Order: sequence, then structure tokens, then C-alpha cells
Amino acid sequence: LQRRYGRSLAEDDGTFARLTETIVRQVGDLRRMVDEFSSFARMPKPVFREESLLDIARQVMLLHEVAHGTIRFDIRHDEPPPLLTCDRRQIAQALTNIVKNAVEAIDGEQTGAAGHVLLTLSAAGEGAVTITVADDGVGLPLERDRLVEPYMTTRARGTGLGLAIVKKIVDEHFGTIGFADRPGGGTIVTMRFDEALLAAATMEDRPIGEGVEPVPVLTRIRK
Repeated sequence: LQRRYGRSLAEDDGTFARLTETIVRQVGDLRRMVDEFSSFARMPKPVFREESLLDIARQVMLLHEVAHGTIRFDIRHDEPPPLLTCDRRQIAQALTNIVKNAVEAIDGEQTGAAGHVLLTLSAAGEGAVTITVADDGVGLPLERDRLVEPYMTTRARGTGLGLAIVKKIVDEHFGTIGFADRPGGGTIVTMRFDEALLAAATMEDRPIGEGVEPVPVLTRIRK
């Protein structure tokens, strides 16, 4: 519509532009809803490989940094940066959803100050790896205990599937996810993974050669 009729209208007529922008935005919302419903209902079985969490985090944060120039995005990590046996695409999706929520929480604060999102990667000892995302946004809602429930949302245009997808990915990686208030305001989201369990999960795809005893396979029990 903008390409076909936009130039034929008076330059000072902003109504047409506003209407077409609304249509484009609503179509984008519908596409996002379809994508989220599809991701939640038909999430593929994870393929576990040893991956660099720092590489995944950098890619996720770069996309948000480009889209939200007024927000500061930082990454902190142990040296050397921790590795994780995981499905790279799914962990990237989980991080994307969490950082997206952080950005929306900062936008909702409306203080005029530049926001800050900090992603921390650390090896917590005893084979554990943690990923933490902290923001200085509006903080957790009253319904914090229901955050990962499907279709639970506090936003007018939210699908309520973003964190449900994250929870599903974390479960498939034998991990845990928790939410806490950030001192000074905002939210801290922590994902914790057991590298020993994840490394054992890779045995499922290994062929058993001659003279090699079968190894018990660790699989996610589906309820």
C-alpha cells in the first residue's frame, strides 16, 4: 500500500502512513505469534555438541545491540570462557527470549535513563555452568511464580510463550531456571546446567563399534 499509493497522497497527510505502519506492525505481531506457537508445539529434539557459550552470547547480544542503541549490553565471563554441551540453536533461542524480555522491561521503565543488560557466563564448580542475564528494568511482576507457564503474559501484545519456550529448552538440557529481584531494581534470570549430564547425553548419537560395550543412554523423560 505504501509503495502503490503513498506518493499519490499529500505529503502532509500522515493518516495513510500511520494506518499502513499499523498494518505492518500487526502483521509482524501475527508472524511472531505463529513462530512462537510453532516453536513451542514442535520443538525438535536437541542435538548435543560442545559449544562456546561466549560465541553464542556474542551473537545474541549483537542483534539486540543493533536494534536498541540506547541500551548498553555487556558480557562478562570466566577465563577461559566456559564451554557447554548443548544444542547451539536452542540455547541461542533461550538467550534471545530472555534478553528480549530484559529489553522490554527496560523500555517499560520509562525513566529516560539508558538501560543496561548484563549477561554473565561462569563455571560454578562441580561441573555446573551458569548463564545469568540481569537488567535494570521494571522488575518481576506479582505473578512471578507463573512466569514460565504457557500463555502467561503481562504485556498487551504478548503471547505468553517466550519464557515457556525457554523453560522447555532448559528442561531438555537437564537444567534449571530461576528468577530473582536485582538489587537496585530490575530482574536477574539464572540458568544452570550440569555439564556431566549433558556430556552423557551425547552418548545417544555415538555408534557402538566392535568390542565396545553398549553405554546406557541418558534421555529426557517426557511427561
